[in-house]
Amino acid sequence: MVRKLENPKCEFVDTHAHLHMRQFDQDREDVIANFERDHIRFVVEVGVDIESSLRVLKLSEKNERIFSAVGVHPHDVKILKDEDLEKLEELGRNEKVVAIGEIGLDFYRNLSPRDLQEEYFVKQIEIAKKLGKPIIVHVRDAYEEAVRILRNHAHPNVIGVVHSFSGDYKDAKRIVEMGFKLGIGGPVTFKNNEKLREIVRKIDLKYILSETDCPYLTPHPFRGKRNEPRFVRYVVEKIALLKGKPVLKVAEILMENAIELFGLDGAGMKR
Repeated sequence: MVRKLENPKCEFVDTHAHLHMRQFDQDREDVIANFERDHIRFVVEVGVDIESSLRVLKLSEKNERIFSAVGVHPHDVKILKDEDLEKLEELGRNEKVVAIGEIGLDFYRNLSPRDLQEEYFVKQIEIAKKLGKPIIVHVRDAYEEAVRILRNHAHPNVIGVVHSFSGDYKDAKRIVEMGFKLGIGGPVTFKNNEKLREIVRKIDLKYILSETDCPYLTPHPFRGKRNEPRFVRYVVEKIALLKGKPVLKVAEILMENAIELFGLDGAGMKR
């Protein structure tokens, strides 16, 4: 049973979703149709390769509450070609595309060689710079390298969000000092993740975005089930509790953070 909203006036934003994935093939349209019921103002739907970037753009073009990010995840850069980067830049020019992502480094799984991960991270940052759009960054077990690349190739011309932040406080501090935001999702509710909760307590709320990373990282008390945008409110409620602020106020600030970063107006529509 989903508990009643603490404040029915609350509206939420999910800044990192993967509704295009197969886990939503049976009920994708129902999930989207329920955004209003679930108090979801808008969602940023994120691609992980060229094929999925085409799908997320198509999804966003059909739904006014969905915006898209196009990019190639570090897992998949091993098959990337120069013409793919040209296609990515072309996709990035669409008015429904609000960011380049999901891009970055993953030295935990190393599904692509590390040198290629770094090379194409930089090349995709350059596309974002050319288009004047923010980036959505994936980092796992590579914060030193990611911070170095962001300092050398993004800052101060390109800003964005390090999504599903999993570093330590030193990493968080260095990231926000460059004007980047931290994407906070389901892991902040996990019992064994006091480190992340302490970081959320310390980092100014203006540097935080709410996200789900659905269908992954489902928050407590729904762990083990498929994640989806309606569960983002449990993340916002936890952030509010950690900050000692009303949920409504925190939801408003997180909404404004997303609107500002992704270049949206107060109604969640493109400027």
